Amino acid sequence: MGIYWQVFTMELRRQMSYRLDFWMNSLFAFMAAMAVVYYLWSSIYAGLDGGEIAGYSLNGMITYYLLVILIGRLVRGSQQLMAIANDIYDGGLSRYQLYPTSYLGFKYAEHLGNLLPVALQIALLAVVAPFFLDLPPEYAITPATLGTALLVVGLANLLYFLLALPLQLVAFWADNVWSLAVMLHFVGGLLGGVMLPLDLFPQGLREILYFTPFVYLYYFPVQVLLGQLGWAEIARGVTVMAFWLVILGSVARLIWLRGSRLYSGVGI
Repeated sequence: MGIYWQVFTMELRRQMSYRLDFWMNSLFAFMAAMAVVYYLWSSIYAGLDGGEIAGYSLNGMITYYLLVILIGRLVRGSQQLMAIANDIYDGGLSRYQLYPTSYLGFKYAEHLGNLLPVALQIALLAVVAPFFLDLPPEYAITPATLGTALLVVGLANLLYFLLALPLQLVAFWADNVWSLAVMLHFVGGLLGGVMLPLDLFPQGLREILYFTPFVYLYYFPVQVLLGQLGWAEIARGVTVMAFWLVILGSVARLIWLRGSRLYSGVGI
């Protein structure tokens, strides 16, 4: 654990080496995304008579997207997960095999080190957001929902890592796995509630999606935070997440064991 802590702190210092660039890029990306969301949905709601879509008022929809964008950053982290495939391609994996620790554990510690500055940004935003955001009355963020949401987001972060890991380990056999990472990002955004709230999907499709891992990346943590789910629903969701964590972890380990036997260390 001492080695993992050192890796974590080293990545944290590296991530914050260019502080102004880090804060400016993050701020402008967030403002651009929220501007698109606000003007798009304001135009849609302007043409409605009832004022709601699938139970969402305009303010509720904006709040949902705000939280999806922020929680999505926590779940995906710095999106440097292609580093594993790059290590396989360029032969950089060889040096990690000399370390007295697990390579995959090492990379996840790096991933968490890249994540902490993002968490700090979101924490600061959460402090000032109540002064600018009028939370709809149907949402109830309490200390209990906040604490539960933090636990769920932590599981979702690990889930995303394990979803991307087998795709990257295909690099032992394929020359390029970048398209697989793009596919995961798109499918996760579509079926996870980033592009549209899952409440807008047909009921039958939603029931199927709840058995997939994608719902629990973004939509589920947001609903937990907003107090829209009961404890039984939260427990059921966490159980499904645990199931997928075990399955994906086992698949990744199997691919790793087989792929590492083919690794020559010379790169591609």
